[in-house]
Amino acid sequence: MWFGKKETQLDRIKNKLNQAMRKDTAFSVFGASSHQYKVNGKLTAKELADWQAHNQVTLPEPYAQFLTKVGNGGAGPYYGIYPIEKAASYTERQALLAKSVLHPGMAKEEWNHLIEPLTKDEDIPDEEYDDTCNKVLGGMLCIGTQGCEYDMYLVLEGKYRGRIVYTSDFHPDHPFFFVYEDSFLDWYERWLDEIILDYDIGWFGSRIPGDENALIQIYQSAPNEEIQAKALDGMSKFKKISQPTLGFLKNIAEQSPKNRTAAIWLICKTSFDAGRKYLLELLQSDGHEDFLQALQILHASSKTADLTECISVILQRLDRIHDPETLRYAGYILEDYGGITLQNFAPFLCHADPKMQTTAIYAARSCENKLGGWQIIEQMLMGGGPQVMNNLILYWGIIPHEKLLPYYKAVWPKYQRDPKFREKFIGCLRELHLPDDYFDKDES
Repeated sequence: MWFGKKETQLDRIKNKLNQAMRKDTAFSVFGASSHQYKVNGKLTAKELADWQAHNQVTLPEPYAQFLTKVGNGGAGPYYGIYPIEKAASYTERQALLAKSVLHPGMAKEEWNHLIEPLTKDEDIPDEEYDDTCNKVLGGMLCIGTQGCEYDMYLVLEGKYRGRIVYTSDFHPDHPFFFVYEDSFLDWYERWLDEIILDYDIGWFGSRIPGDENALIQIYQSAPNEEIQAKALDGMSKFKKISQPTLGFLKNIAEQSPKNRTAAIWLICKTSFDAGRKYLLELLQSDGHEDFLQALQILHASSKTADLTECISVILQRLDRIHDPETLRYAGYILEDYGGITLQNFAPFLCHADPKMQTTAIYAARSCENKLGGWQIIEQMLMGGGPQVMNNLILYWGIIPHEKLLPYYKAVWPKYQRDPKFREKFIGCLRELHLPDDYFDKDES
């Protein structure tokens, strides 16, 4: 009796490609508009064999199967998978034949030593630069790009043969990242699964895989806090969560100081009302880091949630802000609710730290009645350098008040030849019923 052919992973992938295309008809998944879930024509066995012989490379079997049974590149994570010819063109032949020196969990010290020739000297000779790049990228094939400086490589030899590595520029303290899957096909199928399940896959592959139950189990059995944190980070791909998972996260928010903030962020991401209580507690905490993280969560939620009750808490705590990043996030949130005035931002607008001052000027760009706050503006101009005036003009325009005219007159020579800025200065004079050549006249 015939029972039918058992479905293989390659069969599943072909079916899931069609499912993903039906799920994402608008191509809203990152990179989907470039490949539209279509794969290129398959390689023949002879074409693959010829390529391998020519390049003296034996490709990992799962990737080779994809090329000959699914397609020679096309649809795939981020901007898709390169055709084998293009992949080879992005990889130096010397690197293709080299040994792979990378490994998962590489220590920062080992990584920094490896890339030291690329970071210690800006005038490094081309030959030495190429040799070091080929050493770092050795034994790997560039199979696609994530955009900007980020690419995807396949390890061709050694202990980690078949693994996918996400690369970037050679930054100290940032070793390249090995994805969690052991093979190309597992990684590729996970990408399709997460699209079909309507996960948020903006940074696909960089987080620990698994559904809600799997990640809860990983967290509960984690041998250390690092794995716990990764399990929670893996949950950030969920656009909504079940009640049991919500209860699990609430328990962490209430009982685990180390993971409290991550749990609150996840609760607020999927159900802001359920996280409101915890978020207010975080906002009112005495810890600077808690306050900043609360602001970051609020900013991420600001487009979909009513933050009115949080605004008064932020305003009460303005005097506790002492760094540009915290001020920046406070500014984002207060701006949306009209909570920024020249009066409550005066300590930052007149701050001795130029970074704080610049952040405050930008944050207050939309606040009303700047004319009524001319005294604060004068104080800023009295104590600040040319950059203060430049930022004011750039973000606020020219505030038409007679007490500010001496400051405008002093910088007029710098701006008068730029038509855009000249118009702003002349507009100020006309509002004050002064002649257009006022700034050109010498003091009597």
